[in-house]
Amino acid sequence: MDRYSFLNAAHTAFFAELYDQYLENPDSVEPSWRAFFQGFDFANEYNDGPIDQLSQAYSEGVGNKGAETGSTVQIDQIQKEFAVLRLIDAYRTYGHLLTKSNPLRERKVEHPDLSIEKFGLSQADLNVNFEAAKTIQLPVTTLAQIIARLEKVYCSTLGIEYKYITDEKVVSWIQDRYETLETKFDNEEKKEILHKLIEAVSFENFLNTKYVGQKRFSLEGLEAAIPAMDFLIDSAAVKGVEEIVVGMAHRGRLNVLANVFKKPAQEIFSEFDGKDYDAVEGFDGDVKYHLGLSSTRKTRSGKEIHINLTPNPSHLETVGAVIEGIARAKQDTVFFDEPSKVLPIALHGDAAIAGQGIVYEIVQMAKLRGYKTEGTIHIVLNNQVGFTTNFTDGRSSVYSTDVAKVTASPVLHVNADDTEAAVKAFLFALDYRMEFGQDVFIDLVGYRKYGHNEGDEPKFTQPILYKLISKHPNARNIYNARLLEDKVVDDNFVKMLEQQYKDALESDLETSRKNEFAKIRTFMHENWQDYEVVGSEKMLMDYDTKVSKEELTSIAEVITELPGDKKFINKVKRLIGDRKAMFFEKDQLDWAMGELLAYGTLLTEGFDVRMSGQDVERGTFSHRHAVVKTEDTEESVILLNELKEQKGQMRIFNSLLSEYAVLGFEYGYALTNPKTLTIWEAQFGDFSNGAQIVMDQYISAAEDKWNSQNGIVMLLPHGYENQGAEHSSARLERYLQLCAEDNMYVANCTTPANFFHLLRRQMIADFRKPLIVMSPKSLLRHPQAVSAIKDFTDGKFQYVIDDSGVEASKVKSLVFCSGKFYYDLTAKREEIGRNDVAIVRIEQLFPLPVEQIKEVIAKYPNADDYVWAQEEPRNMGAYGFMLMNFHEKPLRYAGTKAYSAPASGSAVRSKKRYAYAIEKVFDKNL
Repeated sequence: MDRYSFLNAAHTAFFAELYDQYLENPDSVEPSWRAFFQGFDFANEYNDGPIDQLSQAYSEGVGNKGAETGSTVQIDQIQKEFAVLRLIDAYRTYGHLLTKSNPLRERKVEHPDLSIEKFGLSQADLNVNFEAAKTIQLPVTTLAQIIARLEKVYCSTLGIEYKYITDEKVVSWIQDRYETLETKFDNEEKKEILHKLIEAVSFENFLNTKYVGQKRFSLEGLEAAIPAMDFLIDSAAVKGVEEIVVGMAHRGRLNVLANVFKKPAQEIFSEFDGKDYDAVEGFDGDVKYHLGLSSTRKTRSGKEIHINLTPNPSHLETVGAVIEGIARAKQDTVFFDEPSKVLPIALHGDAAIAGQGIVYEIVQMAKLRGYKTEGTIHIVLNNQVGFTTNFTDGRSSVYSTDVAKVTASPVLHVNADDTEAAVKAFLFALDYRMEFGQDVFIDLVGYRKYGHNEGDEPKFTQPILYKLISKHPNARNIYNARLLEDKVVDDNFVKMLEQQYKDALESDLETSRKNEFAKIRTFMHENWQDYEVVGSEKMLMDYDTKVSKEELTSIAEVITELPGDKKFINKVKRLIGDRKAMFFEKDQLDWAMGELLAYGTLLTEGFDVRMSGQDVERGTFSHRHAVVKTEDTEESVILLNELKEQKGQMRIFNSLLSEYAVLGFEYGYALTNPKTLTIWEAQFGDFSNGAQIVMDQYISAAEDKWNSQNGIVMLLPHGYENQGAEHSSARLERYLQLCAEDNMYVANCTTPANFFHLLRRQMIADFRKPLIVMSPKSLLRHPQAVSAIKDFTDGKFQYVIDDSGVEASKVKSLVFCSGKFYYDLTAKREEIGRNDVAIVRIEQLFPLPVEQIKEVIAKYPNADDYVWAQEEPRNMGAYGFMLMNFHEKPLRYAGTKAYSAPASGSAVRSKKRYAYAIEKVFDKNL
């Protein structure tokens, strides 16, 4: 067999690559391989059979033609070598189904048949030496030892899924690295692992003693996560990672904060004591297991690394999208040349990762150019129960991590009782991410010592499981016993560490009891040092958003001229030409031109612009064309990135067909980069309801809960154009209902220039608030919805636009409205010749510019009819909001009646209702 050992030292992919090389140049391969392939070709030519038939050719001496002298290869030995290779491949493919990853009970999965008989081998072969051993990093050895090795590598307390990966380089790397994953921790490292386990367990025990029955969502049963995270962070720093962004839900969060992020325990105790916050208006805080933290940690290697734990609401997986946005924002700016220096880590619950659809959306982002973050480490804290629901009722897939297969990401399954195996899994995942810049998943299987919270009775729903848990030793005791047996530590060492940690906690508790208030920490405070949380007084101020004619002209010259060396379709040429004419000839700029000029001016002033959403590059209504494509190659051309005085970067991406995850991503991006105008546009405004959780839990409430500023802009196409319920209303009323305590802006503009100034104000101001814009559809090309250049160079954002087309003294009816409805009302007024009706536009609805509205009212001394007019049904739109927030005059309602759907699906019926709403404006008797 020595002459044919080459058969057994390589896997299938290597055979294929070498065979291709042989076909191209036979002399380029090693002589024994050349002889083998000559025989292979002969066998296939004359026998029409697969590689198994090669053995017959060899038995007849064909395989020896051209080979060196030696004995004839025995057919049965060749067949058995290949049988062993198939056995090895089967362990690599199915071994994870046989792992001992569950610390409490046998795993309930169908076990594959990996018996040697299935592969054509027998008990007599167990003591036969096989060269195939070399493929799993062993010298030539017996089948029994090969199987023992396979069992140890693939079927112990740590297993791996990866054989669905199609990239052979990745597969080879995983096999080579995983099959040599014999990391031997030295005694000092073992003591450090035990030290972190002691902290994890002692922290939970201390809280259980001092705050009996209080919710803390303990980590008990999964304590191995603490030393594993600790080692991962240390190793990441050594590998060059400078920023880590972590997202996780409530389970184990306090333990991670205390023992990984080093949040002072006295602050946690103050939160347990329920203390108020130190006289901060507009800040209500959040429950302790939702709070975030940013800190700089010095690792054992002496390197520093910045770590962030992102605030998270009870919508468990929402934060996964946010951390991706945070990571991408840091990669786009601080670490542009080395994005892998920013590492996102997402900790999931097993029930949540399998059950919540946003996880799938986030995973689908992983390799997209607008959202990729060079790989995320996903860690599942698998406690086998979701609140009270067994996993058999919580998912249809074998594993909670099966979503990983969407991106062909490897998954490591590890028993949380084997702490060293957990640490190895975390370090392997880090190596994989740093090597390939791709996602990797860890399924850390443990249990939950108590119920969903510490006051819950889990035996109501899982009595058998909790009998097992009640008798099960914790990970610290298991690992301690192992180190005692190996004489790495003694009893005094463990007692000393426990006492030291407990004494420190007691001291922190005593200190915290002396503090009257709970401490407020701002997440990523270093990014927000130049920005202050403000109220309506500053929000309603006038800001200098005008630009010079020279600057505007310089930008217009670039964005109205296509590169001459590239070919574009005629419609694009005409569109760009029309923009040139509207600026340089007609002095009538449309909505898209006003928007692009806003971006251009910000880019020249050193701000970045990022925009994403469904079809935003061209624009859903084919209006924006911020990206144009060449006709012959479909090359993307972004004219805004060709500006003469450009200091910032325009980044615009069509998103995947997602609202929830994409809006969460953009929120995270804006949370990190206050100097980037970050915009998400809904394809149609009401589609944003697919991301309602992000709006409810982050955009509207984060400043109040977490003291976090955010300047994200949401563009929501809105307007009644007889297109049905789903293409009319962006649900303005929902955003206004969320408005309070000066938490965000809501606007419904009517002119390109006012939109221009609105976007610029978002960056010029020295604070950040989310901005919700009811952006138009029909106004994108409305002949009256245009602005002159002087409106950009001399103007400012107008909160209220008075009616300049009537004589104030003749006005009897003063009509307030917003958005596109204004143009339809003025058209009707002109049609019927009513000069006693003034139509005033409220361009910003929140904060409501009450003082400016009062000034307008004062201009009309003879008015006795005050009207709120809207195109939405009575129970929608801004009418209810105006009733609650404007008390200067009683408002007569002009619009349609209340409806359950925003609009009719019948164009005829829709037009009738719309006409009726307009008639009501001019006839108070309707």
